Amino acid sequence: MLSPIPAKTSLQSADSPIGLLDSGLGGLSVAREIRRLLPQESLLMVADSAWAPYGDKSPEQIRERCEKISDWLIEQDCKAIVIACNTATAAAASYLRECYSLPIVGMEPAVKPAAAATKNGIVGVMATTGTLASARFAALLGKFASETKVITQPCPGLVELIEAGDIAGSRTLLENLLAPLRTASVDTLVLGCTHYPLIKAQVSDVMGSAVQIIDTGEAVARQLARRLQDGQLASNHSLPQLSLHTSGNQALAQRLAPDWLGEPVEVSRLPPQFKLNHQSATQPE
Repeated sequence: MLSPIPAKTSLQSADSPIGLLDSGLGGLSVAREIRRLLPQESLLMVADSAWAPYGDKSPEQIRERCEKISDWLIEQDCKAIVIACNTATAAAASYLRECYSLPIVGMEPAVKPAAAATKNGIVGVMATTGTLASARFAALLGKFASETKVITQPCPGLVELIEAGDIAGSRTLLENLLAPLRTASVDTLVLGCTHYPLIKAQVSDVMGSAVQIIDTGEAVARQLARRLQDGQLASNHSLPQLSLHTSGNQALAQRLAPDWLGEPVEVSRLPPQFKLNHQSATQPE
């Protein structure tokens, strides 16, 4: 376990960027919603694709990695940090809030709105194994879905295919992964990983148009807006900046990111200190 440390701070200027971290390119689905709701805000994204997925790492490893990335974001004078990853939120959000005095906004699977939206009382949740096994997810079910039948579906291998831009492979895997949810007649499906909205069309095609699909990107953007207003950190910048830094394959990220974000973005490599330090994390240059 990492020991609590004195809270770290940034200069927290209103015109400073918002930092966003994710295990890979899935954070683009959240960044897209932030850009839509807060177009005047600068955004500095980190896609830790060399370590994707976080779901097969221990909570201690995830906390250590998220702290390292957050330290770097603060060095870039970020005024808030969005943890655009359900697994990282479950493992590291509480710890990071002890480490830093700036606003930290996390993710959680949209169990509450799904339980409210379902008509037949049967909800499916797609997520990584790490998210589904977390105490945070168990607490969500207990609090918001006690009268709803929730069927969870871990999705091993799906993040890796999305990271590689293999949409055809993702569709083939989805057919197998989502079969139990179709058999169970779920009428509402929660996308419990920020990578999954990037293939929302394929998910909808497999599940059928009658199934409601819910993700949390928009809700996170609204919560971020509230935190910035409360902290008097909202920007009115006329020329907001947008950048993406990756620990993985820069050329691949540069090819995929603009389409998934919905606007041009320049992709850079993270500095040398973010080279791999976990034997199971492999990513081509």
